[in-house]
Amino acid sequence: MRLLVRLAEHAGEVVSIDDLLEHVWTGVVVTPDSVYQAVTSLRRLLGDDSKHPTYIATVPRLGYRMVASVAPWVGETVSPAADAAGARRAPRRGSLRAAGAGLTLAFILAILIYGRFGSGMRASTAQEAQITVAVLPFLDLTSQSMDQEYFADGMTEELIDRLSKIRGLRVPPPTSSFYFKNKKASVSDIAKALGVAYILDGSLRQSGPTMRVAARLVRADNGFVVWSETYDRRPEDVLKVQDDIAAEVAKALERELPQR
Repeated sequence: MRLLVRLAEHAGEVVSIDDLLEHVWTGVVVTPDSVYQAVTSLRRLLGDDSKHPTYIATVPRLGYRMVASVAPWVGETVSPAADAAGARRAPRRGSLRAAGAGLTLAFILAILIYGRFGSGMRASTAQEAQITVAVLPFLDLTSQSMDQEYFADGMTEELIDRLSKIRGLRVPPPTSSFYFKNKKASVSDIAKALGVAYILDGSLRQSGPTMRVAARLVRADNGFVVWSETYDRRPEDVLKVQDDIAAEVAKALERELPQR
């Protein structure tokens, strides 16, 4: 609720992860994962799509922004004698707080419904999630200038988003994966820190008009490569490359399921 109100108070503005941690989880020691999970829960309750948001938009490496229309709450407390000039002089922050309160009322109903009927779904999902995989930031090997780093980061975030939607998979959020960017650590150490059984990593190179994307899936307990593939595509076909990699990784993991 505090997360929702905080975003509503700053509708249209980017609210940083640090700001949310300070004002929503005041006095509690948590990691940025708490923000990511809470936003994911809000989106699920709203039926929102992170790729085409109508409520909460992700601003990569900066924070979140409420893109839904937020207006002052008009209720019975409004005095009939209030004139237009007085209404114009009302402070903006107070209006946004009222709007956040109005949205909160709607969410109370949603969460009550979710709490009433969602416990069985949560238990079922926990039983089904047998495989855990972390997607590490893809490496930009195009040149010394690393001018395709944004492409590599976008590939990483897209794969995390797509794999997290596959039934039976649990995938740590981007905030966890990007923590290990440019850090020297073994696969087993990273897997232990993230609590996963598999690591997906990769790289991209560009030669002329061709973009080569390489990806591999590694089993953390023994370091064996379960699956690997290389894709040569034109840069404008990046979405197709992401689809191909996500589909192949899913198939590789499905082959591993009976062995666990």
